[in-house]
Amino acid sequence: MPNISGPAPTLATTITGSGPAVVLAHGAGGGIDANFGALIPLLAEHHTVIGSDYPGDDTPLDIDSLADALVEAAVAAGAAEFTMIGYSLGTAVAVRAAARHPDRVRRLVLTAGFARVDNRARANLELWQRLLAAGDRASFARVTLLSGFGADFVNAIPAERLPGLLEQMAATVPGGTAAQAALAATVDVTADLPRVTVPTLVIGLAGDLLVDPANARAQAAAIPGARYLELPGGHVVMAEQPEPWHAAVLDFLPELTSR
Repeated sequence: MPNISGPAPTLATTITGSGPAVVLAHGAGGGIDANFGALIPLLAEHHTVIGSDYPGDDTPLDIDSLADALVEAAVAAGAAEFTMIGYSLGTAVAVRAAARHPDRVRRLVLTAGFARVDNRARANLELWQRLLAAGDRASFARVTLLSGFGADFVNAIPAERLPGLLEQMAATVPGGTAAQAALAATVDVTADLPRVTVPTLVIGLAGDLLVDPANARAQAAAIPGARYLELPGGHVVMAEQPEPWHAAVLDFLPELTSR
């Protein structure tokens, strides 16, 4: 196992539902609820959902120690083996966890993610860091709303509701978001992809303005035997396409639950 370049972070873990275990690895810009939203109760209809929030401060994050901490949290919750579901930055964390813990991670579902961040996403994430460092949460809320949800979704919000929504988003930015953005802007797990031997479903989002959908296609092509599915909608899948996403995951998982 590679050396851990940082201490294992302390994670706050929640468990809901019953059935085969799935472990959630989320993206930058929030916690489990903010990143997975309506997907959690859908998953909990058929699975035990184990979700861990990343540390709530801006101590630098290391992908190896973060991947290890998620696996350790799942084992502590009673899941000896599990499917890991990664979203955005969480796709890279899930891939690294599978590479480091092949005896634990038995399946992967990777959505709206990347193995190596592209220039568009890096510029966006570095902007997040600058805005948060300056304390400009209002601008951060506007940037994340547009890049995460997409123009079609934002244009559908009644004009009178938009200021309140932005104010709510600005007020609920969690601690640690800048550290998550820093990790997301530098992460590279391309070398891990050919060594992923577990069944893997990669889901790309056609309207993703934060992560180029081509990254998801390349990620799938580099993982032996991976399935690829593309859904419409923007980067924040739970806002626009929770039901199609859930149907795709359920279609992928049942044949594997006896493994």
